[in-house]
Amino acid sequence: MKKIILLIVVGLTMQSCFVAKNYKKPEVDTTNLYRTEEVLDSTSIGTLSWKELFTDVKLQEYINEGIQNNLDLQIALQNMASAEAVLKQGKAGYIPSLTGNATWTHQETSSNSQFGRLFSSIDQYELSGVLSWEADIWGKIRSTKRGALAAYLQTEAAKRTVQSELVAQIASLYYQMLATEEQIKVVTQTLENRKKSVEVIHALKDAGNVNEVGVKQTEAQQYATEVTLSDLKYNLRVLENSFNVLLNKKPGSVEKGNFNEQNITVDIKTGVPAMLLSNRPDVVSAELNFRNTFEQTNVARSNFYPSLTVTATGGFQSLELKEWFSAKSLFANIVTGLTQPIFNQRKIRTQYEVAKANQQVAYLQFEKSLLTAGKEVSDALASYTNETDKLVSRKKQLDALKAAANYSDELLQYGMVNYLEVLTAKDNALSTEINYIDNKYQQLNAVISLYKALGGGAN
Repeated sequence: MKKIILLIVVGLTMQSCFVAKNYKKPEVDTTNLYRTEEVLDSTSIGTLSWKELFTDVKLQEYINEGIQNNLDLQIALQNMASAEAVLKQGKAGYIPSLTGNATWTHQETSSNSQFGRLFSSIDQYELSGVLSWEADIWGKIRSTKRGALAAYLQTEAAKRTVQSELVAQIASLYYQMLATEEQIKVVTQTLENRKKSVEVIHALKDAGNVNEVGVKQTEAQQYATEVTLSDLKYNLRVLENSFNVLLNKKPGSVEKGNFNEQNITVDIKTGVPAMLLSNRPDVVSAELNFRNTFEQTNVARSNFYPSLTVTATGGFQSLELKEWFSAKSLFANIVTGLTQPIFNQRKIRTQYEVAKANQQVAYLQFEKSLLTAGKEVSDALASYTNETDKLVSRKKQLDALKAAANYSDELLQYGMVNYLEVLTAKDNALSTEINYIDNKYQQLNAVISLYKALGGGAN
């Protein structure tokens, strides 16, 4: 017993020879990671709750419903549960393993054998337990546990990534549906006006002011408007179906707010680029993946060194069933030893080299995720600035074209313009109004993209 205690103490003492390296978070340069002309500070819309950014009550209800029911998010939660089970196993690595055995062995012996002349058959009954423990001299168990923790945290970050993407998709589709409904209203009103224009052009033809070509052109313009309206209604149904899938619901109509009431009231701030290292869940996930591969490299390195194991077996063993549990049937044995790999067809070195390569790949993926994050922030900022500037010009263009369309109707009746000028003015006005609505949606969508790019919606 003293020898066993001595071996255990020696094993624990040898842990001071820990060969596994301690993990250090990689240092990366985030200077000028994304393009912006604003003075950067610690304020970022990425740190806001989605309830603070999206104030539409219906949209808030849908986002909350999506977080509760979305299938991709539920899959991510199951991945977390799986990783948590592996983490628990990693934490139990220091605990000895205990196995129980209950056996009955019956052997028929040959009469011509050495023991067959004495025993025609032998029965043996055994009830035993095997206790095995490996000293974590080189840090294999410790690294395995830390790797499992990194893997679990990675699945948690992956879940946050899915939620961030989900919140952005729900908000984007919601605004797109509102914009499409607003376009349907505009085109519907335009169609009514164009039906009246057909009546007017017929009257002008009867009066001899225009010819049949003008009538047919005006009718064709009405039919083109009907086609546009049909396409918009189709688009709305498809958007509603996609929206319902995000909420894990069957296809159907969606109750919505008013497009003209949708405004982002918070300041559009990006914060300093270094904040992406902790705010962006996919960047966090990539760094945790690197940490996991780092620990797996530690595990692979420890396989080059000897392992110290202590195995104890004890229980009851008897040739007679009636004496199976007597004091004389007790037995015990203890085996301790060091196992050093010498030649195993290069398997250990191959595992180590593969682990090192995987670690380098994980680091490169981490760097790439950060560059991608910077690009997405830069693109979203550029899109927001572009759409905001276009809205001002588009509004002036729309006002001018609406006025031109109204004037052209009056001038046509007095013969001061031809019907082609009237048709062109009305087509331009309608196209510009549809584009103006789309511009406003694109501006809202750019804010959503920026919010997601900065890690928003993950919590």
